[in-house]
Amino acid sequence: PRIEDEAMTRNRFALLVVLLASAAVLGGALLSQYVGGLHPCELCLYERWPYDIAIVLTLLALIGGAARFGGAVLMLAALIFAASSGLAAYHVGVEQHWIAGPTACTGGLGHAASIEALQRALEARQPVQCDVVQWSFHGISLAGFNLIVSLALTGFSFWAWRRSGRKARS
Repeated sequence: PRIEDEAMTRNRFALLVVLLASAAVLGGALLSQYVGGLHPCELCLYERWPYDIAIVLTLLALIGGAARFGGAVLMLAALIFAASSGLAAYHVGVEQHWIAGPTACTGGLGHAASIEALQRALEARQPVQCDVVQWSFHGISLAGFNLIVSLALTGFSFWAWRRSGRKARS
């Protein structure tokens, strides 16, 4: 029983770290949008979803008394943040023009053969382009910072999951 209590306490702490980190990242994104005036592109909006999911999962595990399932939630969080890392890496690649991004939010307007075709292209285009860096710090864009944080949360979640399982089996 004591080992299980210790594992549940470690799981609660790790879940709380994931919850607070996810809330901080999402809060920072919302502050940059509504206070800083940096409007998100289509990929930026997609990059918020993993944090939304992580917040819901960790809240359910912490508030719902399911901390005994904390190990499973931590493993799921590791997978979610691994996917978030992939999405952020894709966005960095699009910003750096290493890879093509979604046509609706990158590049030019193409070769419109008529005024109507140009108008359709303009209407389909997103107001904020995914391949344009709006803000950076020491050359790292917001997508780059998201990549760093997502990789860190992947590693932390995986480490906490491994630790919770190893101690519970001892």
